[in-house]
Amino acid sequence: MYVSEWENGKRAISDRYAVVLRQLLGITDGELRDTAPQPVAPSADGYDELLSRIDAADSVSESMVKSFNDQTELLRTMDRQRGAASLVDQMTGHLGALEDALNFAVLPAVRRPVALALAGASTLAAWQAIDSGAVERAWRHYELAKRAARDAEAPMYLAHAMAEQAYVLCEAGRPALGVELVRDARRTVGQAGSARLLAWLSAAEAEICAHADMPDDSRRALDAALATIPPGPEDRDPDMLSIFLNGSHLARWQGNVLALLGDGDAVTSLYGALEGMDPTFVRARAGLHADLAHAHLSRAEYDDAHTHLRQARLLASRTGSVRQRRRVDMLSARA
Repeated sequence: MYVSEWENGKRAISDRYAVVLRQLLGITDGELRDTAPQPVAPSADGYDELLSRIDAADSVSESMVKSFNDQTELLRTMDRQRGAASLVDQMTGHLGALEDALNFAVLPAVRRPVALALAGASTLAAWQAIDSGAVERAWRHYELAKRAARDAEAPMYLAHAMAEQAYVLCEAGRPALGVELVRDARRTVGQAGSARLLAWLSAAEAEICAHADMPDDSRRALDAALATIPPGPEDRDPDMLSIFLNGSHLARWQGNVLALLGDGDAVTSLYGALEGMDPTFVRARAGLHADLAHAHLSRAEYDDAHTHLRQARLLASRTGSVRQRRRVDMLSARA
């Protein structure tokens, strides 16, 4: 993405917030930008203002919810290409607008679509926080995502938020507790989840089991993921847009798990994934090079490991990924 496209994306975010805020709060452009005089309305102990916010929230339309979801998708695209560091302010504003809309919505028919949009945006914000090294912020965002998913009566979104939250525990040095949480997420969704989500949950369990030194459990979960993933190149689920997973993505994930387990077959799987990887997944590509470095180190192939460590460090720096840089530093100490 060129700089001009990046700036256009940021301007699009600002313009969309303006539209949403005008509709939600019932104000003009001048009032939004604080250039018009603000009339002072009488208030009866705050009830007038409260009822005004409730009326505004109850008027949230399908088009506004679509604008919220489009905003999340734009932030997701910018994140995977350029990293999370430059998106903190935009993400905070986005979550704030969604929370305001939900907090003052009264009836379930209005609350559910807004809550679903908030659940998806909060998990994205949480993963960005993990990548930036802000683990407490990540935890709080996952708690928000879980509350929103329950409000939306959306077990798939709830299971996804729980399983991703398990990564916070893993990063904090409690992988065994993370295993329990991701398994609880699997029980939460039961058979109500899509095949793509179920495969994602199994792959997440496999990875966290590998960190928890549970190799047999890890391999069983990995086999379950490989048996469940739908065929074909499609990687998005219309009911679960937070998930990117197809056979190629799962091959990369399999290589990551095998590398963690010290399995020599990891190299073959990872090179296959590198060949077919979408070039727009810049941060994920940094992780893949780190996985290859890990796999080569397990085989005492130090020259190859150094090559991939250089690539991983370059891409991690480009996206500002604290998580990936930390991993590269740890692997470099072994090289």
